[in-house]
Amino acid sequence: MLFHVKAPLRIESLTGTWLSHQLTFGFNPATRTWFSLAGVSLETPPGTYTLELTGQPASKSSDNSADKTVTFSRKFTVARGRYPKIKVELRVEGKFTAPSGEQLQQIDEAKKVKQEYLNRVTPEREWADKFETPAVAAISDVFGSQRIFNDKISSPHLGLDFRVPAGTPVAAMNRGTVLLARFLYYEGNFVVIDHGQGLLTLYLHLSEFKVKEGEHVNRGQEIGLSGGTGRATGPHLHVAVRWQGTYLDPNQLLHLSLP
Repeated sequence: MLFHVKAPLRIESLTGTWLSHQLTFGFNPATRTWFSLAGVSLETPPGTYTLELTGQPASKSSDNSADKTVTFSRKFTVARGRYPKIKVELRVEGKFTAPSGEQLQQIDEAKKVKQEYLNRVTPEREWADKFETPAVAAISDVFGSQRIFNDKISSPHLGLDFRVPAGTPVAAMNRGTVLLARFLYYEGNFVVIDHGQGLLTLYLHLSEFKVKEGEHVNRGQEIGLSGGTGRATGPHLHVAVRWQGTYLDPNQLLHLSLP
């Protein structure tokens, strides 16, 4: 979701709290409104939640009261998400459903990498304008669907799968910095782009990297080639969106009209 705020007075900066997440707002001079991306996890119960806002008024040298912060809030209703109740039965190598002791160690090492990197929140926003699709292709599986691997129920699908053959160029969805570009057990060749303020896009199962960690990329820049590495039933592109530790529906982000 994208929060738009029209402040009741002239302010220099705006921050907020939403579902225990910290928000930093940018200013759009064209509409004279403040904006910030945010999200709601699959686990959030339906209900009414409050967006708390804190603004720093524009300073006035002759008025000390203008230096005091102002607070205001707005309540929003979160409805229950509706996702396809389609059970996708998939077959993968046994090492992904019944890993050996050595493979469990690899899984544990990959888990530590993800814990270290995927919860990072960099203060500056790098993304700009609309997010674009990483590949021009049909979507073969959607966010929230139920998955069954080798007759074992897995967690809901937390991304979008694009039906592309191996070797298809994969593009960055927006401007950012490459946070990860390495092989992990389940993800295979894995690229993560940090777009700032806790917003990450994740690209899984690649056959080849075209970027390195720490590299700055632009929207539409080639970051890798699609493949079937890691826990994949065949060549495809899995894309996920993570915001301050929460997985969001990439399709919603792709359809947002952004400043």
